[in-house]
Amino acid sequence: MKQITVLLADDHTIVRQGFRKMLELENDFEIVGEAQDGRQAVALVKEFHPAVVLMDIAMPLLNGLEATRQIIKIVPATKVLILSAYSDDAYIKNATEAGAAGFLIKQTSSKDVCRAIREVQSGKTFFSAVIAKRLERLKTSSIDRKGMTHQKLIKLTSREMEVLQLIAEGKANKETAGELGIGLKTVEKHRQHLMEKLDIHDTAGLTRYAISAGIIESSVQVTIV
Repeated sequence: MKQITVLLADDHTIVRQGFRKMLELENDFEIVGEAQDGRQAVALVKEFHPAVVLMDIAMPLLNGLEATRQIIKIVPATKVLILSAYSDDAYIKNATEAGAAGFLIKQTSSKDVCRAIREVQSGKTFFSAVIAKRLERLKTSSIDRKGMTHQKLIKLTSREMEVLQLIAEGKANKETAGELGIGLKTVEKHRQHLMEKLDIHDTAGLTRYAISAGIIESSVQVTIV
């Protein structure tokens, strides 16, 4: 039996360990790596080319949605299956438009998680029942929660998304530059472009946007500077 290679991406070690133990009980899964943030997930996908990535949304440095976009672009054959405790409309819509092949809520049974991995690996899609219902409703609306159009979000480049997340996490420009390996002036330029594109002109506004757009979750502790 050919094994399905799986990468686990979640910032909580205990969660990754739980999924590893669960999947290792199945004969057709091989865990090729674990990532604790989106940036590490992208790097490991480049290295191992797993068949499926089990991806959390809320992760530091680079969230699961942007990591999904980058993974699909770099290794199109890899399927991303989102597994999140949150199922707000913004997360669901952004995940599917980022290229995720499925979306599960974390209350999903182990049986359905295994089934979902097999389904997306075979080229199909798989959504929790509650997510499928919301997707049907979202098809009739182009407005995300809090009345924000999704069009604004998809105009941002991958780098701008990374900068926006770090701003929303309370990182100063110098810290952001260090995290991304780019110059301070480049960060300042990206920050200015973000404000112009989104018509938002302060850090607090950018942080609120990041939360409402599903880039970070409202439970993430941020420091507005």
